[in-house]
Amino acid sequence: MSLFILAMVIACKDNKTKSVMTETGEAEDSVATNDSTIYGTMVDGGMNSIVLLTDNGDTLEYLVNPDDTADVVKGGKINGDRFAVIGYKEYGDNFMRSAINLTSLLGNWISLDRNFEIKEGGTVTSSLQSEKNPWTEWKIWNGKLVLSKDTFDVDNLGADTLSLENKAGIFVFTRGK
Repeated sequence: MSLFILAMVIACKDNKTKSVMTETGEAEDSVATNDSTIYGTMVDGGMNSIVLLTDNGDTLEYLVNPDDTADVVKGGKINGDRFAVIGYKEYGDNFMRSAINLTSLLGNWISLDRNFEIKEGGTVTSSLQSEKNPWTEWKIWNGKLVLSKDTFDVDNLGADTLSLENKAGIFVFTRGK
């Protein structure tokens, strides 16, 4: 048993988590990172659907379940924007559990103690020198936003506001210039 544990520790020692997006903005292989998120570009959609051209080249239509009480699409729906979708299949149709507009997520975000920019390619830069533990990288993993070591649910992503939640609380940011 000890040898097995030792072998596992050695095997996992050099593993680093891979960024969801590469420098070109393409998604990494979701199977390799155990990520259940589907990544792609919105090519069409309506009030209750998104048609996504996935990074694998498939065209999938995701519907909003009419029984959902919360808005499952965060960041609005604009053709040409990149999305991260967590979906499920029911009665032969694809439904969205959550959808994050990655294009809307990019940009400067400010709160009382943080001032950072989420950039394409998975990097985050901080504008505050006094910031404790500044975030340096980001990715979407299983429908959650991971900023360095912190994992958040995206509660709200609007044109000018970003609301993130984890076990430590709810964090609200406004878009900077």
